[in-house]
Amino acid sequence: MNLKLIPLLALTALASCAAPKTASKASHKHKIVATNHSEIPAGENTIAVINVNLIDGNGGKPVTDAAVLIKSGRIEAVGAMGSFKIPDDAQIVQGKGMSLLPGLIDSHFHLDRVKDLPALFLKNGVTSLRDPGAWIEAYAEERKSGKPMPRLFLTGPHLDGFPPAYPYDAFVVRDEAEAIKQVNDAADEGATAIKVYFRLAPSMIKTITEAAHKRGLPVTAHLESTEATQAVDAGLDGIEHITTFGLTLTPKREAEKYRQGMLADNNFRRQGRYETWEKLDINGPKADSLASFLVKKGTFVTPTLGAFEYQAGTGPVDKTKLAGFNSMKALTAKLNKAGVRLALGSHSIIAYAEKGWAFQREMEIWVESGISPSDVIMAATMENARFFRIDDQLGSIEKGKLADLVLVKGNPLEDIKSMRNVERVMVNGRWIQR
Repeated sequence: MNLKLIPLLALTALASCAAPKTASKASHKHKIVATNHSEIPAGENTIAVINVNLIDGNGGKPVTDAAVLIKSGRIEAVGAMGSFKIPDDAQIVQGKGMSLLPGLIDSHFHLDRVKDLPALFLKNGVTSLRDPGAWIEAYAEERKSGKPMPRLFLTGPHLDGFPPAYPYDAFVVRDEAEAIKQVNDAADEGATAIKVYFRLAPSMIKTITEAAHKRGLPVTAHLESTEATQAVDAGLDGIEHITTFGLTLTPKREAEKYRQGMLADNNFRRQGRYETWEKLDINGPKADSLASFLVKKGTFVTPTLGAFEYQAGTGPVDKTKLAGFNSMKALTAKLNKAGVRLALGSHSIIAYAEKGWAFQREMEIWVESGISPSDVIMAATMENARFFRIDDQLGSIEKGKLADLVLVKGNPLEDIKSMRNVERVMVNGRWIQR
């Protein structure tokens, strides 16, 4: 064996002990690939990461002294040290003191016209991301920058009623024919999912999900003025934002007051959602029923807690915001404990994270909410791969899968903040320059 060592620092990896959750109700007839898949070069070298703490994304205990062999952009072999032969021409990466994980998958990323943001997230370990609601053309400049890019799973603009909450990122649909055409147009343009927004009624959501499922695309939604269980019954595969469940958990009279406020003014939710969530009984029968319903339906939920985080700090405390955010954390932990399929999304730019670190901050908030690091890592890797319908190619470290990997210093199963200690990132079998 050629022991030409490639200098390497550290890797953090997390695995989940949770059992596989209920399968998604949508079929996998259509193969989904990243919008920019043809733009990502495959590695040509044979690389072996040795003596590493392996967290493979499938759950269970880590392999504490493992080796992973990568060849031509794919994972060739995985196992304990000595369980397979390392070729003499392999480049050796010494992983002692580090953890190796599957590349992180961000289910809720927004470009928000911030230059070089995808490339920055990639440097910090996010090898795949989905922007649930932006024109595919909005990423043209980033894709032409020449900088290494994560795999971009783009959806096209979200579908909304009039007046749209975010006109820049929305396509307004006024009837069923317009909705079906937009779904098909988005699919033809390479969309990897469809997102609906909160001004659409359940009947319109049903039309959209039926059209999307015919094209093999999942549908996810941000709902605050449409009740979530109705929308899931209409065919949704995913829910964006924990705040989407506000109407479901609020007594009907108060819920209608909030709904009308939202329909009258999109900005009503800025403070109104905290006032709603401050009053919710997360341990009551409505929350129990919601959790059971989501488990039965196999619905994926992306909480994006970082988008709503409020910290008391040293100045005057907004007790409503603090209580409301604590209820959001509590419901997220409750859904996880019940077996709901949680997906991890960063929202990209959030109040309590430096630019580029929103994904790691989201992981930390989940742990602060009472979710185990192993469950958090599972949500950030394999569960998101299942949500994207790419789990046959990505999401775990297994023979035959694409070699998207993250090396971190330390062990994130013991301290989730180790996920910030990113030493090396690999996409398609190639280490990117950090």
